[in-house]
Amino acid sequence: MSIQGVFNTQVTKVSSMWTASTFVQFTAFLVCIAAWLITDRSSLTQVFQAQPRYVLLGGAIGAFITCTVIKSMDMLGSARATMLIVVSQLLVAYIIELFGLFGVEQQPLEGRKAIGMAVAIAGIVIFKWK
Repeated sequence: MSIQGVFNTQVTKVSSMWTASTFVQFTAFLVCIAAWLITDRSSLTQVFQAQPRYVLLGGAIGAFITCTVIKSMDMLGSARATMLIVVSQLLVAYIIELFGLFGVEQQPLEGRKAIGMAVAIAGIVIFKWK
């Protein structure tokens, strides 16, 4: 993610965020199609059987994630942006597990995991401290 973010940010400097994001998503599409042709070849229409239907929005969410990564790398630098992104992803994933959201099996609150999140957040604060 760090390398991709840096690359995408550089592409954005000579185009625009949406142009770069379109290019990123298109090249990802081509790689996925090639990988599918080489390895899988199951029916592409099977994805439409996914339930609940909102899970099909993963790609749309991915497009906005690409944009936010580009913007944050440009504004914060790659190290700070990556730290914030990774810890934010961990925090959201932990909340999803705690509440059993989106069909994920609910997990109990564990002190060691909460402490781990607090340490990760403290790491960001320390890293940003001047």
